[in-house]
Amino acid sequence: MLDIEFLLENQTVIDDMPSLNHSYICSQILRQLFANEKIEALTELTLDIDNGLTPDICVYPAEAIQPNFLHDVHKFPQMPMLAIEVISASQNIQTLLEKAERMIQAGIKSVWTVEPYSQTIFVTTAQGVERVYNQAVEFQAVKVDFQKIFN
Repeated sequence: MLDIEFLLENQTVIDDMPSLNHSYICSQILRQLFANEKIEALTELTLDIDNGLTPDICVYPAEAIQPNFLHDVHKFPQMPMLAIEVISASQNIQTLLEKAERMIQAGIKSVWTVEPYSQTIFVTTAQGVERVYNQAVEFQAVKVDFQKIFN
């Protein structure tokens, strides 16, 4: 006999799985970020927001990150200057824009939500949301040229 609850729980896991495009875009963003020695770009870092929010990429000033390999941190309390989310085919854009707003409320200065199908970057700040189409986006010492990724 099928356990409907088990199927629903596993379907949720499958729905949240990142896709090839998601992984590719994240790696291309990281490639550009790693060229900047003034920042540290971290992937899948759970932040101490609510029960834990995990952006695809968190960007910190380089001097702000000092790992202790004898004592790990599961929910990092220091907010990044920038968080980047890349939408997968299985994700809802509204949900990620709400997540971006929550991160802004928690003290992150800018959140970029990358939507690959329309090549749109939603730049969320305390002042609101701006849409940028397939071009370079900058915040403080951080720049990503999305034309290099999408073209």
